[in-house]
Amino acid sequence: MSATTLIHLGGCYHLLLIVFHLLFWRIFDWRHDLQSLSFLNRAIMQVLNIMLTAAFGVFAWISFRHADALLGTDLGRDLLLFMSVFWLLRAGLQAVFFGARHLVSWAFLAFFVLGSVLYGIPAFTAG
Repeated sequence: MSATTLIHLGGCYHLLLIVFHLLFWRIFDWRHDLQSLSFLNRAIMQVLNIMLTAAFGVFAWISFRHADALLGTDLGRDLLLFMSVFWLLRAGLQAVFFGARHLVSWAFLAFFVLGSVLYGIPAFTAG
């Protein structure tokens, strides 16, 4: 599989995460559950989720629109490495904060490692 294909798959990966994060209010019943938080913490949770969703949009856009630049420039390779490390760190945080007792947690951990691989292989093979 070519590095460009992996980067485009990474763009699709981020589009899936956008949809997932936009559904947080429904999936996690935030309208009800966040009421138990203080006003400030409730606002922080929602703003962080919206901004993370926007960041995933930027990652997807860059992946689809600028795959050649990601592979052919120092800045691009640094961005690939950043995205790979971002998802590797997220996988580690999955284990720390969510544990490994449930199959769902293992599935999320594998999904986040996949994100790291989609950007890591091009980062280390480009140039």
